[in-house]
Amino acid sequence: MSSITNETTLSQSVSERRKVLEELFPVWPRDTIARHFSKACSQYKDRPYIYINNEEFTYGEVWDRAVQYAKAFIKLGVKRRDHLAVLMDNDSTFPSLMIASSLVGAVFIPINGMLTKDELRYIISQSDTQYLILEQTIKDKQHGEAISELLDEADFQENSELEQVICFENEKQDSIKDHFLTWDDFIKGSESVTDEELEQRWGESLYPDEVAIIMYTSGSTGSPKGVMLTDDMLLQSGYGTCMSRAIEDGRVTYAPLPFYHCFAIIEAILAMSFVGGSFISALGASPLLSLQLMEKHKANDYLCVPSTLVPLLNHPRVSEFDLSNLFAMWCGAAPAPVPVWKKAIDVLGLTEIITGYGQTEVASSGVTTEIGDKLERISSRVGRPKLNGVSGLPEFNGSAVQYKTIDRDTGADLPAGSVGELAVRGATVTRGYYKKQEETAKTIDKDGWLRTGDVGRIDENGYIQVLGRSKEMYKVSGELVSPREVEIAISHHPAVSQVSVIGVPDALTTEIGAGFIELIEGETCTRRDIIDWCSSRLARFKIPRHIWFIDSSEWPMTSTGKVQKFRLTEIAEERLSKSN
Repeated sequence: MSSITNETTLSQSVSERRKVLEELFPVWPRDTIARHFSKACSQYKDRPYIYINNEEFTYGEVWDRAVQYAKAFIKLGVKRRDHLAVLMDNDSTFPSLMIASSLVGAVFIPINGMLTKDELRYIISQSDTQYLILEQTIKDKQHGEAISELLDEADFQENSELEQVICFENEKQDSIKDHFLTWDDFIKGSESVTDEELEQRWGESLYPDEVAIIMYTSGSTGSPKGVMLTDDMLLQSGYGTCMSRAIEDGRVTYAPLPFYHCFAIIEAILAMSFVGGSFISALGASPLLSLQLMEKHKANDYLCVPSTLVPLLNHPRVSEFDLSNLFAMWCGAAPAPVPVWKKAIDVLGLTEIITGYGQTEVASSGVTTEIGDKLERISSRVGRPKLNGVSGLPEFNGSAVQYKTIDRDTGADLPAGSVGELAVRGATVTRGYYKKQEETAKTIDKDGWLRTGDVGRIDENGYIQVLGRSKEMYKVSGELVSPREVEIAISHHPAVSQVSVIGVPDALTTEIGAGFIELIEGETCTRRDIIDWCSSRLARFKIPRHIWFIDSSEWPMTSTGKVQKFRLTEIAEERLSKSN
């Protein structure tokens, strides 16, 4: 079995780093986001915090901007508990806007910049957004035009609480409607609000158990749901990441992730602020640009998903870059086989790699693997509940959360080691979905246990093995099959780079497996090779009947690097219809 480094040496450095964190936070402070950043930005004032779009911003600059934006919000009429949405590409203003929202006691709502007009109509209305900050154009999305059209619709006016739109103009002025406030005019409003007025508002907004953020899920089933997260949930999760990963003072993290997603907010924006660290943002960066940025800013850490990691490892110029400062990596969102982890260690010179698991409802990651875990464990398990230090709960062995498996039909607890639906409760778990009481009641029980919708098991060491989404399980002649189990078996084939398995209709067995496979560059493989490989590793009914080889560009991906299995189902249906 492969191990990354000498475990004794590693455990000493890890324990020393955790001790520093414990000394920094001997008691959990229970702060709001604004109060947390006021301390961090004072302590680390002159340190760089964000590298983005060829610019660098210090902690002090981020805080000064937040104060300016908060004053502008007060001038605009934003009241405590008002809903303030942000629709933009990754931008240097984002962290400051989030802090400013906390300063004035508003609820911050980050919106996916790739959504269509109809999707925006739903979220803006359902979330009761009163103030919207938008970037006029994001890639091919004309958001300024789309929101202008919505504001002219009688139905939207009737069902929306939207009062004011602030627009970042990145096209010519005449395309902006008169009822939009320009960014410059918004900023000018801050000049007439005094420090005393802001201090008074901030003093009224110090309760860390109020909802700070409403973050919308992707809506793979039904309409998107607004996950309500408090300041304390968000900060506990960020601190738990620091403890679990033993993040040291001043770490530099490369995080090419969308700011509207909890992965970036918790694991980069918040986690780095606990240690005076910085993060490099480059959403959509090519493998070459990623390598250039990691070299330029001397990155220590890389937050990624397999769909961004694999092309970077395979880039023909990867060996030309000085990545000697890089030692840590978190590869999450989707599973990666052992060969990918091995290559990452060999090519990037990593000594600390982990994976993790969570969801928006758990304020990003609830579990991570441990530094020094063997590759076989990292590739087959997603981790165990994160260490949370002083913010953890003694009844959860120092973690903020607790997991169990339940019967997906009855909801009854299952014996240890059983395969079932994973359920989670704890200090970082949402208390519900905004204005969706029925969905909340179906998902969260009276004791706070949230049904994740994922099927898995918890092994004898407390590590969770995720076997797939409950809705993705399929039955072959009455036998339940986990796509993840099949994917793990196929991923160990030496020619396989990535694999995704779904269930498709079958006249003989009701359903049958279908596998989509991307091969390692230069490797060849046939359907028969895969079937033969599976025959000694899986029961016969679990072996996919249909095998389709695809290129890396053909994977239908979400913006966070997860394979959209519903799209694979559509592709499979199309291929099967042509073959009949």
